[in-house]
Formats: sequence, structure tokens, C-alpha cells
Amino acid sequence: MKTPIYMDYHATTPVDPRVVEEMLPYFTEMFGNAASRNHAFGWGAEEAVEQGREHVAGLIGAEAKEIIFTSGATESDNLALTGIAEFYKDKGNHIITCVTEHKAILDTAHMLESKGHRLTYLPVDNQGCIDLNQLEDAIGDDTILVSLMAANNEIGTIHPLKEIGRITREKGVLFHCDATQGVGHMDLDVNEMNIDLASYTAHKIYGPKGVGALYVRRRKPRVRLSPIIFGGGHERGMRSGTLNVTGIVGFGKAAQLMIEEGTSEREQLQSLAGRLREGITRELDHVHLNGHPTQRHPGNVNLSFLFVEGESLLMGINDIAVSSGSACTSASLEPSYVLRAMGLGDDLAHSSIRFGVGRFNTEEEVDFVIRRVVETVARLREMSPLYEMANEGIDLDKVQWNVH
Repeated sequence: MKTPIYMDYHATTPVDPRVVEEMLPYFTEMFGNAASRNHAFGWGAEEAVEQGREHVAGLIGAEAKEIIFTSGATESDNLALTGIAEFYKDKGNHIITCVTEHKAILDTAHMLESKGHRLTYLPVDNQGCIDLNQLEDAIGDDTILVSLMAANNEIGTIHPLKEIGRITREKGVLFHCDATQGVGHMDLDVNEMNIDLASYTAHKIYGPKGVGALYVRRRKPRVRLSPIIFGGGHERGMRSGTLNVTGIVGFGKAAQLMIEEGTSEREQLQSLAGRLREGITRELDHVHLNGHPTQRHPGNVNLSFLFVEGESLLMGINDIAVSSGSACTSASLEPSYVLRAMGLGDDLAHSSIRFGVGRFNTEEEVDFVIRRVVETVARLREMSPLYEMANEGIDLDKVQWNVH
């Protein structure tokens, strides 16, 4: 076993060697432009793109013609929200999303708000779940889009997509899903769930960075978009630009592997994540699981370690690649907006660590991570008077602190 150990699979994944092998010829031998219709190099590239499109569509139960290739999920999110807002502006200007969505959705929503659109940000409970009744009540005559993610990138909580899709279809409102973190790791069928647009990317499913997709429904209803990138009218006029053939080949292969192996991989991730969580909580007290206990991404373990600073813990386990729930800014240490939206106090929010278990992790690595985390938390708590007071039964919320 080699260190450092990678356990940040929600941030990105290594490219599967089988994906690399599939991509290699398209760098040097089959390097044509998929839009070159006059020679074999272009025809070969176009054929490769269409095969990739089939696999990428198949991953979510869509048709190949419904897939628009982009530079990644962030662009797909931007295109979905701004494209719908612009095209359907005569029908309405109200969009509904959620406070725990990815920044690619929230920042686009804030931009649209500044341009006069009305936005509703649904709250979540302490497990990161929305209230479906609140969603239903929020939909009005001027609502054109509901945008809710599949699986949360920080806490792993899965939204009830089928129920959301039922509500949006009954109300005649379009449903966009940021499926980036969930695709391949949960049941996702755009027709069964009445999803009208879906964003996802290759680099979260062991494909290359820099290539993503936006699913846009073609029938019942036919969804229309205003483009945000203009040029040669590629991708049915929705996204101009020379296609990243090599990336699309890799995306297609990664999707194909997920279709073939995703179910067994899900079980493997659940087993490893369960081993990690149980191993840590068995040895340490005052550990809090963030997110829904069961309706969650199979490889996600987001834990808060009370009486320990997240940044100190990260430094103490610097031979393990994980993510802190708090983002360090130049002026202050701000806890994660997702954890804050769930109502977590600063003590829990500041001490959270996201472990993202993935395809190439082993039981041996998980056991090493358990030992390192337990040792480091125990050492840091030895220096914490608060931990000592809590173990003596003192209610810290009732302590009157002297401030000098």
C-alpha cells in the first residue's frame, strides 16, 4: 500500500486505464474534426463521437440525440438555467432551486436574479432533505423551471427525483437535475423520473476532465434552449465549438463501464464506506454523520468530529487526500454553506471532513485511514479542555465564558 491515499473521489476521479486505452488513438492517429465531412479523418471522428453519445445517453436512459456535449457539468448547469430562462421568458420568469445546490447552480441563479428573474431557494432539514409540499406550494403560474440535484456533493444526500418529477410534470414545469455526483452511483432514468434536462461530467465517473454533457428532452415535452456559446451551430445549435473528440471517446467508455459494472461497484462502495464509518465511530465518541443516514451516495462519508478543528485534522492526516467541510478564506474560516443550511452549529460545521470512497480504494486503505483518523483525533482532543469538560458531564452550552 502506497501513501498518500486518495479518498476524495467526489472532487475528481483518476481516469480508468481502460478509458485511457480507448482514448489514445484519437490523440495521434484518428485526430480528425468531427465536423469535417469531406474525408475519412472527419468521418472517423464523427463516428467515434456518435458512439460516445450512445453510451453517455444510455447511462441515464436517454436517446443519443438528446445529449449535448459541453466542457463539463458547470457549463451544462449554466446552459440549462440561462438557456431555459432566456427561451421561456415570455412564459414566466420564476425558477425554483435549493439552498444546498452546487455553486454552479446557485451562482447562475443569483446572476439570473440580478437580471430580474424571480428565484425561490427551498430550505432543507437537518439531513439535507427538501420538503416536497414546500416544492409543490412554491410552483406558480410564472414558474418555468425546477432545478434540483441528484446527490449532494458534500453530504451525499439524494433528492427524491421520482417524486419531484411527478410534481413538475403534473404542474407543467420543466425539471433540471444536476446529476454530476449521482450519475452511475444511483438509479437514474430520465424518463421514469420525468427529468427534462440533466447535467453530468466525465471526470466524476473515471473519465477525463474537460468534457461534460447536458441531456435535453426531445419529446413529451420537447425542450428548447437559447445557447450561451455561439459559432458554427454544433450540437443542434445549442453549443457551438469544435467537439473534444478524444474527451468524448473517454466519456463514452467511462459511461459504458458504469453501465456494465455500476451496480456491483455501488455495493463495493457501500461496503467500504460502511467499514470506514463504523471503524471510526466505534473508536471515537462525539462523531456526527452529516446527511441522510440511508438515502445517500454510496461512497460518501461526511463526519463532524466535535472538539477538533477541521483544518487541524486535515494537517494531521496529510497523507490522506480528503476534503474539509470548511473553506478557508483570507479573512475568516467560514463553515460550509451546505452544513450551515442544514442548521449545524459552528462547532460541528468547522470540524467536518468529507471522505469520498471510490473504485480503486481497498479495504487495506480504509483500515489505514481509520487508524490515522482515530490516532489524530485522539491526539488533538488531548489538547482540548472542551473535550475534557464534556466528558466530565459539563453542559458547554450553559457555561458562562469570560471574555478578556
